[in-house]
Amino acid sequence: MVLLLTEAEVEATLDVGSLVDVVDDALVKQEHGGVERPERPHFEVGAGLDSEPGTGIAMPAYIHGDEQYATKLVGVHEANADRGMPTIHAQIVLTSARTGVPVAFMGGTTITNARTGCIGALSVRELAPETATLGVIGAGAQARWQSRAIATVAPLGSVRIYSPSDSRKACAADLREEGLPAEAVDTPAAAVEGADTVVTATTATEPVFPASSLGQDALVVAVGAFTPEMQELDPAVLDRATEIAADVPEEVAETGDMLAAGVTASELVPLGELVAEGREDHSGVTVVASVGSATLDAAASTTVYEDARDAGRGTELSL
Repeated sequence: MVLLLTEAEVEATLDVGSLVDVVDDALVKQEHGGVERPERPHFEVGAGLDSEPGTGIAMPAYIHGDEQYATKLVGVHEANADRGMPTIHAQIVLTSARTGVPVAFMGGTTITNARTGCIGALSVRELAPETATLGVIGAGAQARWQSRAIATVAPLGSVRIYSPSDSRKACAADLREEGLPAEAVDTPAAAVEGADTVVTATTATEPVFPASSLGQDALVVAVGAFTPEMQELDPAVLDRATEIAADVPEEVAETGDMLAAGVTASELVPLGELVAEGREDHSGVTVVASVGSATLDAAASTTVYEDARDAGRGTELSL
């Protein structure tokens, strides 16, 4: 039997605060070679259709010792914003590592958003734990999840949301309803100036805030760019950084942010290493860049599956 979990059931099960430690553990295992994570293909979809093309992504991973391995299928369609739909949709299949029998099929969009939000939370916990002012560039689902997750590890007194559209006002209103001290601001500089931590969560192809507005000891968490064409950070931000960490250095090095600044994989510190070893000195600008790792999907989806099964959620089906 396969356990089917809808996005609503996943969201009812998932606790983002508890997931931060799950992401922490998964990154450390990835750094220590305890994971099978094949290269993920990106491919254009929609050619020949009367619509803007999207991107398909397949993301498999297995964490040594787990009873299941995970395969996530992702669709990224920027035109969905005009359709009133999320840009990203995902599904995750969990399969028995012993027999190859599928054990669960679940909505993967909430899991993707939550585990990515935990990258920001983990970065703040390790590098900027006293973050009181958070600047967020972007106003979509990831802006919300980054803010939620970071709020579980830092004493936030102000969350400033910027997006070039009125979506920033809706995002700030949603976060205020959840109890976060969020406000919409009118310029990128207004979001970034004086912020202890800055999160960029966009689909931009050019820098989204001026490097001059960044504080001297700020943490920057960049989670939007995952292709060579995508770029969120001014090269000057990376030039100022005393340390640049990445969840998957060899993949982050191929994003527009790193290519524009001439940063190579050898110059990137694996985030799993940083988490495992810790850092005593947090002075200077620090950048954490994430393209997303299937390792985190495997860890998060396994946690959700086990918690949902224990809670009696989901529907069992026979394929």
